Amino acid sequence: QVQLVESGGGLVQPGGSLRLSCAASGRTFSSVAMGWFRQAPGKEREFAAAISWGGGTTSYADPVKGRFTISRDNAKSTVYLQMNSLKPEDTAVYYCAAAIGVQLPLSAGRVAYWGQGTQVTVSS
Repeated sequence: QVQLVESGGGLVQPGGSLRLSCAASGRTFSSVAMGWFRQAPGKEREFAAAISWGGGTTSYADPVKGRFTISRDNAKSTVYLQMNSLKPEDTAVYYCAAAIGVQLPLSAGRVAYWGQGTQVTVSS
């Protein structure tokens, strides 16, 4: 079993920045795509960003494109999400996700492992 642990969430003002981290432990896989989803109250969990551990390919949802950057450190089994120019509508619980043998972008239904989530609140 793979455990994914998110960190870095918190309260930030509009226009500010946060950096989320997702550390994976337990079993590791040679071809694992990882990404971030987010879920606001009353809304469906939606894809935000993903990265291919094997090929370095990245993908982003339109609402975060140009503001968020996903990166990886395979030696540390860690994925990061740098979030800049944050908006109130970015407020959500952000979930780290991992999938095996799935092409980017990721869909929630294809995710094999989920983190517990970290709260990001963008407010004045």
